[in-house]
Parts: sequence; structure tokens; C-alpha cells
Amino acid sequence: MNALIVLGVVVVLVIVLVWWAVATYNSLVKARTQVDASWAQIDVQLKRRHSLIPNLVETVKGYAAHERGTLEAVVAARNAAAQAAPAGPAQLAQAEGQLTQALGRLFALSEAYPDLKANQNFLQLQSELGGTEEKIAYARQFYNSAVQTYNQKIQTLPANLIAGVGGFQARPYFQAAGGERADVNVRF
Repeated sequence: MNALIVLGVVVVLVIVLVWWAVATYNSLVKARTQVDASWAQIDVQLKRRHSLIPNLVETVKGYAAHERGTLEAVVAARNAAAQAAPAGPAQLAQAEGQLTQALGRLFALSEAYPDLKANQNFLQLQSELGGTEEKIAYARQFYNSAVQTYNQKIQTLPANLIAGVGGFQARPYFQAAGGERADVNVRF
């Protein structure tokens, strides 16, 4: 009789332990998936930004043809940012920071060209790019929040035991590159 009680207790403990391990593993998978989904949202917004830039450059070309160096810098920075996406958050942040600086110089050109400043196409592209920048900022914030939640889960006891066995690795935060941290003075 005592052996049956002990066996029953052991079986219940094993069932509870297995249930806890499965629930913890599923929770970690859910958190990791949230990080991946939020990274994908950053990617979507950056691709939108990269799609708007050639149109903006073409619009400015008509008004500021002799500002070729600035236009080429924007295009080069856009291409570098588009290629940096697979490299991860740190490299992408650096490339996007350089693109932000190049765009700041491009928008500063509008001060020297009143006709460009009043061009409806330029104003619309500028507005769309501004809205996209806000979406990028929100997506970065959401990504970092998801990374924080995920990293906390995989590092705290007792979930870290399941995380170690399951191969869950900490994810890096999306941090602004040096150029993005400085104030940008752009006048439109």
C-alpha cells in the first residue's frame, strides 16, 4: 500500500514536471517568435523607406542637378542599408544611421531651392518618409521590448534550464548607431 502511494506521488510529480517543462518551452518559443515577428516589422518599414528614397532622389535631381555628391551619397547609403539587413541589428543600425545622415543632408538642400521646397511631389515624398520614420521608430521600440521579454525569460530560473536544453540564445537589442544618437537639424 505504501509503495502504491509513493509510486502515485512520483507519477504525479513526473506529470507535473513534464507539464511545466512543456509549458515553459512553449512560452520560450512564443517569446522567440515575437522577437522574430517584430524584427520582420522593422524590415518591412526599412524596405518601405528604401523604396521611397529613389523617388525622392529623382525629384531632387530635377532641381539640384549640381548637388550630385549629396545625391550619390544618399543612393550609396541606401544601398548599404539594404544590404546590411541580413547582418543583424548592430550592422543594420549603423547602416541606417548613415542613411539618416545622408537624408538629412538631402533635405537640407530644399532650403537652397525654393522651387523644390514648394514641389508637391517632394512634399508628398517628404511626408511619406517622415511617416515611415515614425513607423520605424515604433517597430524598433517594439522589437527591443520583445527582445527584453525574451532575454529575461531565457535567463531567469527555472526557465533557463529549459532554455539551455532547448538551445534558446539571447538576442541583441537594436541600438542606434552613433550618428543616429546625435540631434539632427534639418529644416524643410
